Amino acid sequence: MSDPRLYVALDLPSIEQAREMVRRLGDSVVSYKVGLQLLPLGGAEFGRELAAMGKNVFLDFKLHDIDATVEKATRSIAGVGADLLTVHARPDVMRAAARGKGDKLKVLGVTVLTSLDEQALIDIGYHHTAEELVLHRVRQAIEAGIDGVVSSPLEAAKIRAMVPKDFLVVTPGVRMAGHDAGDQKRIATPYDAFKSGASHIVVGRPVTQANDPRASADKIVADMARL
Repeated sequence: MSDPRLYVALDLPSIEQAREMVRRLGDSVVSYKVGLQLLPLGGAEFGRELAAMGKNVFLDFKLHDIDATVEKATRSIAGVGADLLTVHARPDVMRAAARGKGDKLKVLGVTVLTSLDEQALIDIGYHHTAEELVLHRVRQAIEAGIDGVVSSPLEAAKIRAMVPKDFLVVTPGVRMAGHDAGDQKRIATPYDAFKSGASHIVVGRPVTQANDPRASADKIVADMARL
């Protein structure tokens, strides 16, 4: 049984491989994320294809540009039929995306990438902890009028305590217990992510690189169902 709150990240080398993964997963997954790896290969059109199949589509394109460009790009993406779109959580970028999103598309602000830890933030030049920076950007996202944020599961509980009930908290960096963390630094299990207040989770390699992707997806859904 699928759960629409699980987005499987189709971070694969080609559209054809992504299509094959969708075929293998069948009705065990109803929600998919299409990101930058597929964008230059036709990722937006592939998103339209998935939407036509009745799938929920998350275009993780992380828009970041001047206001007018972001607004127009968001309006174009809304026409694809996607459900979720990411932009960088900069106030002017989020406000522009809010103006362009239309009625169906929901815009998420990317707070702090889950591949970044405290030392990485210091190296970039920030003088905040990851949690401080995330919560600051969440406040800005609410003020900008967008629909939610992307954050690590470790910040989900504090975000949930400060946002409206229908505000989306989408968490990557989710792994089943005992799985390799890969390049993710701030991670949690599916159960813990939802217990902390996530509205949706994103899982990539633990499903797409599994020997049996469908069985892996089913285990994640079962872990989510423990709540």
